[in-house]
Amino acid sequence: MAVFPWHSRNRNYKAEFASCRLEAVPLEFGDYHPLKPITVTESKTKKVSRKGSTSSTSSSSSSSVVDPLSSVLDGTDPLSMFAASADPAALAATTVILLATDNSRKKRDRDDNSIVGSDFEPWASKRGEILARYTTTEKLSINLFMGSEKGKAGTAVSAMSEKVRTRLEELDDFEEGSQKELLNLTQQDYVNRIEELNQSLKDAWASDQKVKALKIVIQCSKLLSDTSVIQFYPSKFVLITDILDTFGKLVYERIFSMCMDNRSVLPDHFSPENVNDTAKETCLNWFFKIASIRELIPRFYVEASILKCNKFLSKTGISECLPRLTCMVRGIGDPLVSVYARAYLCRVGMEVAPHLKESLNKNFFDFLLTFQQIHGDTVQNQLVLQGVELPSYLPLYSPAMDWIFQCISYHAPEALLTEMMERCKKLGNNALLLNSVMSAFRAEFIATRSMDFIGMIKECDESGFPKHLLFRSLGLNLALADPPESDRLQILNEAWKVITKLKNPQDYINCAEVWVEYTCKHFTKREVNTVLADVIKHMTPDRAFEDSYPQLQSIIKKVIAHFHDFSVLFSVEKFLPFLDMFQKESVRVEVCKCIMEVFIKHQQEPTKDPVILNALLHVCKTMHDSVNALTLEDEKRMLAYLINGFIKMVSFGRDFEQQLSFYVEARSMFCNLEPVLVQLIHSVNRLAMETRKVMKGNHSRKTAAFVRACVAYCFITIPSLVGIFSRLNLYLHSGQVALANQCLSQADAFFKAAISLVPEVPKMINIDGKMRPSESFLLEFLCNFFSTLLIVPDHPEHGVLFLVRELLNVIQDYTWEDNSDEKIRIYTCVLHLLSAMSQETYLYHVDKVDSNDSLYGGDSKFLAENNKLCETVMAQILEHLKTLAKDEALKRQSSLGLSFFNSILAHGDLRNNRLNQLSVNLWHLAQRHGCADTRTMVKTLEYIKKRSKRPDMGHLTELALRLPLQTRT
Repeated sequence: MAVFPWHSRNRNYKAEFASCRLEAVPLEFGDYHPLKPITVTESKTKKVSRKGSTSSTSSSSSSSVVDPLSSVLDGTDPLSMFAASADPAALAATTVILLATDNSRKKRDRDDNSIVGSDFEPWASKRGEILARYTTTEKLSINLFMGSEKGKAGTAVSAMSEKVRTRLEELDDFEEGSQKELLNLTQQDYVNRIEELNQSLKDAWASDQKVKALKIVIQCSKLLSDTSVIQFYPSKFVLITDILDTFGKLVYERIFSMCMDNRSVLPDHFSPENVNDTAKETCLNWFFKIASIRELIPRFYVEASILKCNKFLSKTGISECLPRLTCMVRGIGDPLVSVYARAYLCRVGMEVAPHLKESLNKNFFDFLLTFQQIHGDTVQNQLVLQGVELPSYLPLYSPAMDWIFQCISYHAPEALLTEMMERCKKLGNNALLLNSVMSAFRAEFIATRSMDFIGMIKECDESGFPKHLLFRSLGLNLALADPPESDRLQILNEAWKVITKLKNPQDYINCAEVWVEYTCKHFTKREVNTVLADVIKHMTPDRAFEDSYPQLQSIIKKVIAHFHDFSVLFSVEKFLPFLDMFQKESVRVEVCKCIMEVFIKHQQEPTKDPVILNALLHVCKTMHDSVNALTLEDEKRMLAYLINGFIKMVSFGRDFEQQLSFYVEARSMFCNLEPVLVQLIHSVNRLAMETRKVMKGNHSRKTAAFVRACVAYCFITIPSLVGIFSRLNLYLHSGQVALANQCLSQADAFFKAAISLVPEVPKMINIDGKMRPSESFLLEFLCNFFSTLLIVPDHPEHGVLFLVRELLNVIQDYTWEDNSDEKIRIYTCVLHLLSAMSQETYLYHVDKVDSNDSLYGGDSKFLAENNKLCETVMAQILEHLKTLAKDEALKRQSSLGLSFFNSILAHGDLRNNRLNQLSVNLWHLAQRHGCADTRTMVKTLEYIKKRSKRPDMGHLTELALRLPLQTRT
């Protein structure tokens, strides 16, 4: 191809803007609107063929949207065909039963879950805490069921005595050697064995070995009578009752499934009259088998686990069984085993019949009558044998007692709660009871009677259950509900008298942590400061704080959660000394992050308070200094986000010099976090633009010097960044700011720095942890750069368009990918820039900056230089198009050829014959090998014909005639 001269067409930007503006059309009410819902009418035509009759058609319309997938299948998908071939009556019956079974199960589960409200804390939420708290290092033992089976005792006989004998023989088989004792198990081994038993239960049930499943449950229940390792008993109770719950659910589901047949489905709230005889017989059989268990504890637990099955037999079955089971517990001599049995009964009762509170209350009052057994000789002798002290033994009761109290007090009237509290008062050594009352009763009930509870706490004997634990429980309630205003100070004084006397740092901090929230909630910074000072006093000796970081963190979180005004927070004298106790770096950083998160969330207005700034600079410096070579990128990103949030909230108003001084100090403190440096550069650029806004673009000598200082700050800081595109974009942005503030030489320096940095752009860059090609990012940057270069005036000591020439040289020397067309796309953008530069008046300007249109005033030498550059660029584009004349590159050649054609159409003067001929050649090139997008070509030709109708575009009519459209076969 020959070299073609470039001739830019003259542009009238105002006229073009006017022609492109949308026409305003008044919209009548009821007209089409794009957000208005669309109603689709579907017409169906069905041909109905009957023997001896002609085909008839029927049509229907529907407002539903047509499903394109269904319309493709036309109702003949394989599943529909299979269903159509089946017996309709049998299929319908089977479907009804299956759906009913599934829906009934789902509704039943949902009803079971909604028996009590969401305000009732479920047992499942306590399970993990119990397992974590009650552990042991002693060896445990377990009797493992071996699964040996004897032949079934004869055939079924009708006599009741034979049935009883059969049941007893089946259960005796379990007791006659089908078990193996495993000794010297660690706690984890014990837990694994229990899980194996749970799985064995499910497997036995699935394989229809119901008796074996019952034997496993009996064996597990017997383990609850063993208190040889007493510290582990609460956790053992949790593990065993999980198995009992599984068994109870399996039995209930089995009987419920037997209540369904092909004719009827059991309703959700069924009555015994709805249950068929087979299901009732099976249910009775289970209760008879359980009644045959000789030992009390397994008989009690197994029957309690299937208590819900009484619904199949009698409407009053559950209400009759609960009092009987409550009385059965009286036969358990060990008070610890007894209280957990009562807890399980309350658990089952709340699940199946929460309205039967009388039985639950009876269970509670029975417990109060036997409470004194805890301090009896039998228990004391057992503790001596196991070497367990009373303060370690009494907390074993807490999970069970807390649960019993929670069940009894749930939605209970005030009178009942008062009666329960009065009964607890009358018992001696009632610290354990009092703690459970405060743990289980409603916080509002406790808070309104705070002084009464403090009086009871004072009267308690501290030998078995420490008073500070009682004050901790009281504090937990007061964090949830407010006591009477007149009592608040007295409550704090009474509690703190006890807390501050504690010698053990762990006991002290566990209690103080709770009461800090009460202090922050109801008192001023003076009381909070006193509490923090007391905590420092207790935790500093012997570096006791090192063992209590979680509690100290909790205190900090509670303080900052109530003091959102950081000027008040940092005026608390002991707050910063309190922070100094966090000596471990990881913990200290976490605390600093919490403080900054609260500041960013709650600080509404920018601040210049020196107290806040100094304190938060110290906090941010602590976070920044924790960064090292091993710090994860996510952690760096999080720290940078928090520090940037702080920087954005600092404002000295019109004192711009003080603001710049702050940014200088911040740069020196946070130099290891690149996102922070980027934010500082943006902040300084914004500061320069705010100065320009205040001066309305007319800088004085002082403000001109100030903006130059801002520009210098950015120019010095940008090279310290690692990210290549961060540097490129900030050089461009800062250069634009310098240009807007009439700092022309500084702007040139920024643009030259950006140009010199382009060769350093690597082929691949890291984006969110993945390596990606950089050329698309470089193209985006250069396009933005070209838009800025339009308004940059030439330097008087350099040649015409010296920045454009330097950039073109860099682009020419850059090593591009072999199969990449980005270089040509960049040259096309350069062509657009040079075309815009040849106009008499540019499309946009910077206020008070004379661009080249003003400097050269359409000078012929300037235009000649501009056209030479255009020709050079065009030659590069055409040369590249030549290299694409290979089979594998023809599609790229077609796409680039059409793109270049559109550029000439938009920016070139097609009245020039040679340029006109070039455009025709490019049109043919785009279609030559059948690779062009025909639709795009048609749209382009329509556009040319439309433009040719304008008065100044008549020459396009001839061009359109020379642009044929080729069709592909």
